[in-house]
Amino acid sequence: MAEHTVIDSRDGYLRAVERIAAGTGPVAVDAERASGFRYSQRAYLIQVFRRGSGTFLFDPPAVGRFDELNDAIHDDEWVLHAATQDLTCLREVGLDPSIVFDTELAARLLGMPRVGLGTVVEELLGIHLAKEHSAADWSTRPLPEPWLNYAALDVELLPDLRDAIAALLDEAGKMDIARQEFADELVRDLVPVRHEPWRRLSGIHSIRGLRNLAVARELWLSRDALARELDTAPGRLVPDASLTAAAKAMPESKRALASLREFTGRASRSELDRWWAAIEAGRTTDDLPVLRGNGDSLPPPRAWSDRNPEADARLKAARAALTTVSEERAIPLENLLTPDTLRRVAWTPPAEVTPETVAEALTAHGARPWQVAATSQVIAQAFVESTQSADEGSEPAS
Repeated sequence: MAEHTVIDSRDGYLRAVERIAAGTGPVAVDAERASGFRYSQRAYLIQVFRRGSGTFLFDPPAVGRFDELNDAIHDDEWVLHAATQDLTCLREVGLDPSIVFDTELAARLLGMPRVGLGTVVEELLGIHLAKEHSAADWSTRPLPEPWLNYAALDVELLPDLRDAIAALLDEAGKMDIARQEFADELVRDLVPVRHEPWRRLSGIHSIRGLRNLAVARELWLSRDALARELDTAPGRLVPDASLTAAAKAMPESKRALASLREFTGRASRSELDRWWAAIEAGRTTDDLPVLRGNGDSLPPPRAWSDRNPEADARLKAARAALTTVSEERAIPLENLLTPDTLRRVAWTPPAEVTPETVAEALTAHGARPWQVAATSQVIAQAFVESTQSADEGSEPAS
């Protein structure tokens, strides 16, 4: 196996750009982050492969901006696997494609049951691709040679995988669908601004009482600030379960917090003053949170039968109908139409339900043309039939 060198200088990077620009065909790109180890989601390794150019492994913190590379390959097709996972960190350093071919998304559209890179490569190319380093801490320096081999192979196989998948898409008549989905990935908001991000705390739904919820909020915000400052994954300081346990227990003193068996983590005692200050802030604040966030989220479907029985009937009828379409087209239900889009249209349907008005509603919620064509009539019919069934059930017996 070839020995790989990480490019960590501007001169080396600029020489690599010239070689990549001289290559032919699509450009395979991948990025490795340090998720679970670092607070940021920045790229700590960027891999590029192009036929006629070779394989290049870049150290983004050392190189800095990649504008020259972006200028050289911007208008070429970039091949990525699960593009939405990498586009944000690539854009942070100036790499922003205009055309992508996402092999993971394409595999989903083909109805493949497992779409991880290793599985798809083995099934379509007959090559076993070990994935033992996928969850490694890529901020490590120097990077071990086995990790570099793993990272290089990820991109070196992508062009061949792209060609094999493209042939299958053509054969299945799904290439236009795939192109629409790839284009949508490039314009999708991959980093939405979250309303009250502290509500992402695992186990928060088990917390009862607004004062307890305020304590959970202050603990989360305090941990998040420390994690950002240290560039460390928040859960490595104090896990979510510990914050939840403290918010439920509402310890009466710093000593009681330190004695709380469930309050663990490497910073649980070294930053005890910080956590106690957060608890006191939650105990005394006049800014109590509401029980549930007031964003634009809908109630969970399990609550629909009580909150909005008509919408519940529409959702269940449409979901059943779309499941049949999904099976007929060999496209996963969540790719045929996102669950959130279906829920929103079911909760607030057009005043007059027709295939045309449903199509307009789907489009307004971001559905692609192929999704609208495949689902609008089916959804409209399901909505109408669910209403008719409800009306028949409410008629008094003669």
